[in-house]
Amino acid sequence: MHLRPYQQIAVDLTLAWLEANKGNPCIVMPTGSGKSHVVAALCKHTIQTWPDTRVLMLTHVKELIEQNVEKMRQHWPAAPLGIFSAGLNKKQLSEPITFAGIQSIQKRADDVGHVDLVVIDECDLVSHKDEGGYRTFLAALLAINPAMRVVGLTATPYRMGHGYIIEEPALFHALIEPVTIEQLLYLGHLSPLRAKRTKLKYDTTGVHKRGGDFIESELQKVVDTDDQNHAVVKEILEHAGDRKAWLLFCTGVDHSLHVAAVLRAHGVPTETVTGDTPKNERARILADFRAGKVRAVTNALVLTTGFDYPAIDLIAMLRPTASTRLFMQMCGRGMRPHEGKENCLVLDFAGVVATLGPVTNPTVPGKAGDGDAPVKVCEVCHELCHISAKVCPACGTPFPEPIKDTLPTPTILVETDIMGLDLGDRYDLEIESWRWHVGRGVKSGKDQIVVTYYGTALSDAPVTEYLCINHDGYAADKAWRTLILIAQHVGPLPAGALASENPAVIVDAMNAAIPPAWIQHTREGRFQRITKRHWV
Repeated sequence: MHLRPYQQIAVDLTLAWLEANKGNPCIVMPTGSGKSHVVAALCKHTIQTWPDTRVLMLTHVKELIEQNVEKMRQHWPAAPLGIFSAGLNKKQLSEPITFAGIQSIQKRADDVGHVDLVVIDECDLVSHKDEGGYRTFLAALLAINPAMRVVGLTATPYRMGHGYIIEEPALFHALIEPVTIEQLLYLGHLSPLRAKRTKLKYDTTGVHKRGGDFIESELQKVVDTDDQNHAVVKEILEHAGDRKAWLLFCTGVDHSLHVAAVLRAHGVPTETVTGDTPKNERARILADFRAGKVRAVTNALVLTTGFDYPAIDLIAMLRPTASTRLFMQMCGRGMRPHEGKENCLVLDFAGVVATLGPVTNPTVPGKAGDGDAPVKVCEVCHELCHISAKVCPACGTPFPEPIKDTLPTPTILVETDIMGLDLGDRYDLEIESWRWHVGRGVKSGKDQIVVTYYGTALSDAPVTEYLCINHDGYAADKAWRTLILIAQHVGPLPAGALASENPAVIVDAMNAAIPPAWIQHTREGRFQRITKRHWV
């Protein structure tokens, strides 16, 4: 089984980082990008390259253990692996690779013994402080082998109230981001979300927070009322149309059961999954859901990780939250592509999108201030659109031109474009050739990569973009994401070209590569931004 190009790049960049640096990297990959394939490839490479190595793969739910083991077998049928999980009724520690649940193994460091590499899925659950089950267990393993390295994987590299997981104090020291949601959408590996303004909005005034998020018991009292449950179901039915697989995120067990009862009263085949649902009953419900016997499933936040059903085409957020991680997990359930599925409709009764922003650029916990994200709503179809949109992407209705030369007026922002992908005016350019060279930033004095695209007509003005790979922060992250995206299309590059991080080496490799057939670009101030590249 072969990796997708960005998955292979994730493995290559991680191995290169480990070789060149001390500390622990974290691979950031969106939900649906195939993190389990990267885990499998890392484990296989490590064991086959260094046969005496011992690898421990950790996660927090048995469903993820099962998924990761399944992908490991696909990539390496004869993989020497064991499983240590009470939930799976297996306690195997003698193999070079062990897939384990942290709850089952956290007090068994002495039994585990010497480990060279720990891989942690959903690693944002690891405390940034030196406390908790993961950190205590890792400290015990480090006492046995001080040279042990840790590689994390997550779609959400931040923690509530703290910020990015690489900020001190931290277990992880670098973020490796081989692909973004935008790129996966462009490559066809993800399905887009669409959002509509809902009439009902939950009012959380007076609901207290604990640990940065709403207290569930207080939240459920405010949200779970007969009037609101009936109103929510009425709106879902109005918007659902012929959508076939609905997933509803509720505030608690009682709320999940009550909403499910209202849906069934309206003739919608509905089931409920909670943490108390017996294993066999849960399996039956989800099997019926996938088979189309059940149209809607309500849940109390148990189907956020470890559950994948690509046909989900409607998500209802009935659970207000301040957790960006939870928001991204809920959205991720609807972003897997499926035959006949154009998009997944998100009905946000909880006002989560307005608070936390679009999925392509969500609010980082502990870093952004409070307030709503800029938005405008189409008055014809009620589509939630980016503030810069000139035409509604859903129905084509033009937005009125903004009034200039007047004092700004207060605006109540109710939602935001959930994808955050509207880019305003776009321009296409058919490409004849491109030229890569190393330039120097005027202000920074640092080397940067400059790419100039030349059109097929003499009258075409060249388009130039600047990839600041040697800068800090966002500029460097954006530059590396662009390079990785391009590398997926131009074919195999010379070994180690990107991993070298040397602008001259990268430029030489790219000048020998095939340019795109056309590009789409938009102006941002004095510069052009490439919004799409297409290879034949």
